Amino acid sequence: MRCAYRKDMDVSRQQSEPSPERGPRARTRKLMLETATRLMQSGFTPSVSEVAEAAEVSRATAYRYFPSQAALVHAVVDEALGPILDWRSDAPDALTRIADLLATAMPRIDEFEATFKAALKLSLDQWAQRQAGTLGNEPQFMRGHRVELLRQATAPLEGKVSKESREQLAQALSLVFGLEVLIVLKDIWGLSAERAQSVAEWAAAALVEAAVREAQTAAP
Repeated sequence: MRCAYRKDMDVSRQQSEPSPERGPRARTRKLMLETATRLMQSGFTPSVSEVAEAAEVSRATAYRYFPSQAALVHAVVDEALGPILDWRSDAPDALTRIADLLATAMPRIDEFEATFKAALKLSLDQWAQRQAGTLGNEPQFMRGHRVELLRQATAPLEGKVSKESREQLAQALSLVFGLEVLIVLKDIWGLSAERAQSVAEWAAAALVEAAVREAQTAAP
């Protein structure tokens, strides 16, 4: 089953109206985001109208801030991601960078697991509707922050492995980074969040070491 991913790290922020810095508009938007987050943390993927009702905001006002469910969920996801979106590392080696990224991201993903699962459900529902031709004009919910994050994490390997190998490594690392790894390790294997993170870190290190070893073997 394929979900849509976008490579631009700022894509979801572009889908919703930028937050005003102060005043009634900022307070209203904050109220809607907090209400939507509360609903999504309970496992529900709300529509804009449902958030408006729960927040006691008029639908017309709600749609001025978030013109579609996709825009609303994008904004909630960005709020939940928080420090993950601002992650940077100056570490000179990829192993340290990736370990730092996982240490930053995985506890936050676990904390907002229900929110991210609600967003994943929207992505899967839209996929099914597209396949059935019933999505209509509803904007597509896009996912894809991890692409840029993993390219940053593997940047120290530039010049040490081929461009193709580095890209393949980033793609492989995407399998052990993000919500999906928690779904597999917690829901299927029954691991704790801490143990799931440990497994993800071990797998990520093994992938990096394999890519470097392969490049060294291929070198003349």
